[in-house]
Amino acid sequence: MHSPVEGNDVVVKIQSFAFTANNLTYGVAGDAIGYWKFFPALDNESGNWGCIPMWGFAEITYSRDPKLLVGERIFGYFPAADYLTLRPSKVTDQGFFDGSSHRIELPPVYNNYVRLSGEDNYDPAMDDIRALLFPLHVTSFCLCDALVMRSYHGATQVIVVSASSKTGIGLAQGLADEQNPPRIVGLTAQKNVSFVRDLGCYNQVLSYDDIDKLDLDLRSVVVDMSGNKKLLGSLNTILGDQLMKCLTVGMTHWDQVDVGEGFPDQPISKEKTEFFFAPAHIQNRIGDWGRAGYQQRTEAFMKGRGKQSRDWMNVKEISGLESFAKLYSRLVAGDLVPSEGIIVKT
Repeated sequence: MHSPVEGNDVVVKIQSFAFTANNLTYGVAGDAIGYWKFFPALDNESGNWGCIPMWGFAEITYSRDPKLLVGERIFGYFPAADYLTLRPSKVTDQGFFDGSSHRIELPPVYNNYVRLSGEDNYDPAMDDIRALLFPLHVTSFCLCDALVMRSYHGATQVIVVSASSKTGIGLAQGLADEQNPPRIVGLTAQKNVSFVRDLGCYNQVLSYDDIDKLDLDLRSVVVDMSGNKKLLGSLNTILGDQLMKCLTVGMTHWDQVDVGEGFPDQPISKEKTEFFFAPAHIQNRIGDWGRAGYQQRTEAFMKGRGKQSRDWMNVKEISGLESFAKLYSRLVAGDLVPSEGIIVKT
């Protein structure tokens, strides 16, 4: 990802990045939603390769922009690589955007880089938690906000599919903080039931094999992190008219997803299904609240989730891209321990 330097380009050395089920979603939806466009693979005439984006930290090692200094550290969106060339635009003391031509039409939230030198109360001890949870809990915040804004679509029960996912946990914790929250139910694999129950943020936790134990008398919203068509079909059948809405968010069950015409093909009517794209919600809320108002609300949400994560998450460090490559196939096969957060040090 180290392309020729031009104009006011900067070159950064990627120091570390997080890997979660969220990155699998980026890969599965790489063509459909455009994640492959951020970091086009080099020497890729066949078009068979793509670079999955990661959230992490980097250090500026070369700069042709007088406002950005060598040695400065930034947080943002990177490929799993050693170096990346960026073309800064809209530079402020707090951050800048990558103005590279191939990224101009992509969602702004992914093109923004935070300058840690300009951040109030920056705590490097929180770097790993930030890389692991910031992008996921932004989505959690947006989901909470959207559900509250729409009065939970008239439902009194929110069912979170893939409840052990970090986005699902953040959503459940955020909803639990609301006034008069709905009943929050987590569905997860049998092996994760005890872990999810011990989190204490779900009113009920069931394995995927026990969905018949759901309270079918309650109007329900399903928030799906899995993309598992078979499971969604079963929920559609047993909930019937009590299913008010299904928000499709992620694809932790990536091997059971069909991606067609840009969105997962869900076995629930189009009227009840909405593909929830957090960057669009973010832009709408920045329009409503202003950027400062949006940041104030999200920072408060993130602070609460960050504190709670210390009770359950263990950070696992992997040294070097080669070691990560060896582990990657295991991670894609579902060998992700929900209580672990994987940080790759490059």
